[in-house]
Amino acid sequence: MNKRIRFFGSILLAFSVLLLCEIASFAADFDSILQKWSRTYTTRGELGDELTIVATYYSAEYIEALVQREADKNLWTESEVENYKYELLKALQLEEYIPIMLSFDMKGAPLRMAPFDNKAILWVGGQKLSPADYDKRFNFKLSGKREGLVYFPRYDESGKSYLEGVSTLRLTIDGNIGPITMGKQIDFFWDVSKDDPSKLYEGRAASRLELERLIRRLNQLKEQKSKLEEQIAGIEKEIDMVEERIEELEKE
Repeated sequence: MNKRIRFFGSILLAFSVLLLCEIASFAADFDSILQKWSRTYTTRGELGDELTIVATYYSAEYIEALVQREADKNLWTESEVENYKYELLKALQLEEYIPIMLSFDMKGAPLRMAPFDNKAILWVGGQKLSPADYDKRFNFKLSGKREGLVYFPRYDESGKSYLEGVSTLRLTIDGNIGPITMGKQIDFFWDVSKDDPSKLYEGRAASRLELERLIRRLNQLKEQKSKLEEQIAGIEKEIDMVEERIEELEKE
């Protein structure tokens, strides 16, 4: 009996060691991927002030690694993984926007960045894009730590992706956000030539997102149809009035 207990105990110990090694290995891989898609800007003032800004581009590789990290950490089932991926992709709104996470750590005189949509520019090839949406907390005086997402448009008015054929992105933040960066240029660069967001849209999470997108589009089309029908009804009514008046005039 004791031999059997010791045998199963040794198996359990070996399994635990193997699991810890796998977790440590994946953690190292995730850190490597995070470093690949995160850019850091740090500056120091003469009076000891210090500002650190971290900008993270949500590439397909980074998102998949993020999902896998959470799955391994929480020991999720396949269904739980798909649900987390669905919620993450929904929050990032990749089907419409280019999301970038910005993290600020300001030690010293506070930053004043309002209105923030005038303080950030994403250069995509020769295109200059302003934020379509962003965390509105960036409009408030910033001292200490704060992070939030900034969304830039992914498509132009014709429906063509701004990222098509583009290999490099440059995010520029206005140096006039605070005394510590006054007169300085804050730039972050990413090589996106091998990024393929379409890889993310597979499985149940993708199907749910597509279903929601199609329902939204259907509602938009119905609304457009209703407005057009109102316009047509108005035109037909005017046609009847004009024809009636013509007949009256012809009878005179």
